[in-house]
Amino acid sequence: MLIALQFIVCAVLIGLAGFELSRSAHVISIRTGLSGSWIGLALLASVTSLPELVIGITSVTVAQAPNIAVGNALGSCALNLLFLVLIDVLSKPQTVWSRASSEHVLTAAFSVLLLGLALSGLLLSQVARAHGRELSVFVAQWGFDMASPVIFGLYFLALRTLWVQQQTLSVPLDRSAARAALQDAADAARLGLSAALVRFALAAAVVLAAGVWLPFVAVELSAELGLSRSFVGTLLVAVVTTLPELVVTLSALRLGAVDMAVGNLLGSNLFNVSIIAVDDFFYRKGSLLADVSPVHAVTAGMALSMTGLVIVGLVLRPQTRVLRTAAWVSLGLAALYLLNTHVLFDYGD
Repeated sequence: MLIALQFIVCAVLIGLAGFELSRSAHVISIRTGLSGSWIGLALLASVTSLPELVIGITSVTVAQAPNIAVGNALGSCALNLLFLVLIDVLSKPQTVWSRASSEHVLTAAFSVLLLGLALSGLLLSQVARAHGRELSVFVAQWGFDMASPVIFGLYFLALRTLWVQQQTLSVPLDRSAARAALQDAADAARLGLSAALVRFALAAAVVLAAGVWLPFVAVELSAELGLSRSFVGTLLVAVVTTLPELVVTLSALRLGAVDMAVGNLLGSNLFNVSIIAVDDFFYRKGSLLADVSPVHAVTAGMALSMTGLVIVGLVLRPQTRVLRTAAWVSLGLAALYLLNTHVLFDYGD
């Protein structure tokens, strides 16, 4: 009960601090005059993924729990895609796929590239370790996998490409986006830039403290419940660290800004995959991907398939709902996530 209570406290702290981080980031974007779409993709998506970054670094350094780190990063990607199902259920009367802009296809495509590299790096590292050798000179001389710098470089290439896309495409501002912009302006009017920066820093400090604490709690919780660290990291810890994304998503949906909600989730996934590369740099025992459970390949593959299904939904734009609940694309996302959960529970270590 004490361990469970600590886990709940960490979740509450990260959830509340994540909300403040997101709100402050919005105000900073208005006060500094930066593009709202760029902030939504780069700053806001990175801010809401800050818990994953902190927990990942802590897991591979102090807590020595690499499965928690990799499971959390990949599990957060899958969970963010599951949130699209929630958006679709709450989006009335049209489905989210018929309302979301087709511009998100490029972000999802970059997610496919990053997840594919992470999956390939994981499988190659596992095969090389099974044959008793390191995969590359990167591991032997610098202590990280060769996939990590490629993932990191591709992440910044994705941001640059998406920035150019935002500048070259002219999309009419609909009423929902206008309402969201007015709400952001109202928040900025009530909160100055200095106050927003202070709140942002304090909230980040709370996330940092809870993020350092959570991996140790997760390790103890997995031992007490008899669950694998892969399962705990991919599901339980991922639920906690994706609370900021959920808060931003529901807030944007309440304002009718569907594109803001979808863009934040897909943009967060880009950052989440790059966190694996960051964790690998901090992991000093060799290749991070070689030292984790191979079951993470299933999560990476499922997240890859779910992202592909998102692209299908954004292209086909289904407008009907199955049994008046959600589009068939959303039900497919939910089915893939449940399948991944089942595999992790049975085969995680």
